[in-house]
Amino acid sequence: MKILVTGGAGFIGSAVVRLAVSRGHEVVNLDALTYAACLENVAPVADSPLYAFEQADIRDPEALTAIFARHRPDAVMHLAAESHVDRSIDGPGAFIETNVMGTYNMLQAARAYWEGEGRPDSFRFHHISTDEVYGTLGATGQFTEETPYAPNSPYSASKAGSDHLVRAWHETYGLPVVLTNCSNNYGPYHFPEKLIPVVILNALAGKPLPIYGDGSNVRDWLYVEDHADALLLVLEKGALGRSYNIGGENERSNLELVQTICTILDKLRPGDAPYADLITFVTDRPGHDARYAIDPTRIREELGWRPSVTVEEGLERTVRWYLENEDWWRPLLERHGVGERLGKA
Repeated sequence: MKILVTGGAGFIGSAVVRLAVSRGHEVVNLDALTYAACLENVAPVADSPLYAFEQADIRDPEALTAIFARHRPDAVMHLAAESHVDRSIDGPGAFIETNVMGTYNMLQAARAYWEGEGRPDSFRFHHISTDEVYGTLGATGQFTEETPYAPNSPYSASKAGSDHLVRAWHETYGLPVVLTNCSNNYGPYHFPEKLIPVVILNALAGKPLPIYGDGSNVRDWLYVEDHADALLLVLEKGALGRSYNIGGENERSNLELVQTICTILDKLRPGDAPYADLITFVTDRPGHDARYAIDPTRIREELGWRPSVTVEEGLERTVRWYLENEDWWRPLLERHGVGERLGKA
């Protein structure tokens, strides 16, 4: 296939680009190159004849129309989004503009292109979203594809809005869509404002390891390369109009997660004292969801997919990658807001 990937210079998008090219797909990477994007993320495939790059903003409908006409993709994988919850608390407007209006622009451009091509049955628009649209869980239970939406942050509300638009364009206009909602991703190339890279890099610098509240918030952790594999599978074999929840089957509290990273660092880069001594509890994020957990039954039973990496294996791979790739992460620490405490509104 020729796949148009939006946000392909970001964390998850670049994992999709690298995997798709490695499997022989043609990939057009559409990215605005905002603060969290990094073309070094796709350097392993940048010289491939299967790869092309278009710098464009999904808020620009004319640019999108031109890119569809120029490349004539067989499928779209729409990952471009503002994604950091703390930033959405401080500046929600950008999240509405990109995640809601940007998705609207993508749907309209894809619909016009698909209709102009004669509405081919093989075309797919795959919208990639988050489990945060479902809100929060108590100590038990899991999110299913039928869980009512109840977003609690500007970020998750904007993603919920984009999900609803995609469903509406399928039901109203017949656009052939599939949707996925994933749990928390981690792995190589993770932008250093998110929890796991913050902990790794702060530990290496001897800085405090900040944990919101008492560290009891629970997330289901999904290794990014497992996620990319699932996304391509849904694109190729998912049922039209259907959504699939993708989880790592690796629930951990934030405190447990940070303690595991410290133990790995103690082994791989031992310091004068245990890294866990740097753990510091800080004022909680406003509206912080207590727990996320995904029921992956649908994707497992319908498509035969399960994650291949446990959180302990994935964290060690991730820590090793950061230890070996300082040339990648060091310049990113100078970007706007990275390393600052955001989202204290």
